[in-house]
Amino acid sequence: MRQDFTVQKRAILIVLGLLLAADIGLGIYSYELSTAPHTPQKEFDAENLRLKVLEADIKGAQTIKEDMPKTKQDCEKFEKSLPLESVGSSSMTADLDGIAKQSGVQIVTQAVKEKDLSKQKDLSAGGMTEVEIDLTVNGDYSGVAHFVNGLQRSQKFYIVDALALSTESQGQNTNGPLRVAMHLRTYFREAA
Repeated sequence: MRQDFTVQKRAILIVLGLLLAADIGLGIYSYELSTAPHTPQKEFDAENLRLKVLEADIKGAQTIKEDMPKTKQDCEKFEKSLPLESVGSSSMTADLDGIAKQSGVQIVTQAVKEKDLSKQKDLSAGGMTEVEIDLTVNGDYSGVAHFVNGLQRSQKFYIVDALALSTESQGQNTNGPLRVAMHLRTYFREAA
């Protein structure tokens, strides 16, 4: 019997040793899990948001890429609609005079300055000339408003950069004619 007790004792010690080794192994594994970097839910949500923003940017870029041929055609159509530089100044002057006449205002001064855009490095508008127009008109409020509206509706392309308004002094009469200084831009295309 003594021999059976020693075998049992050894078996118990082996099982206890195995349990102790398993406990030490689980302790090491638990320590590694607790010291490993982990990402909290807020960081996951922030990364998800960044991913969605990037996906939207990529989708937008793909849309722009798909629309590029139509945009190019529209730009070419616009450039072809501009008057030729050789007849542009006279047609522009006639157009402005016509708009002024229909609006009931008088053009007091008109100064024109041309810029060749093909020589400017930041603009790649080869074959186009930008024309700056400083214009002063006299008229009542309604006429000036119709003149600006006529510029917007004109078949020619005008950009109104600035308006400066002042009334002409005629004693105490505040309903006198207005004097409006305008800075406009338009474009002509060079002959091919």
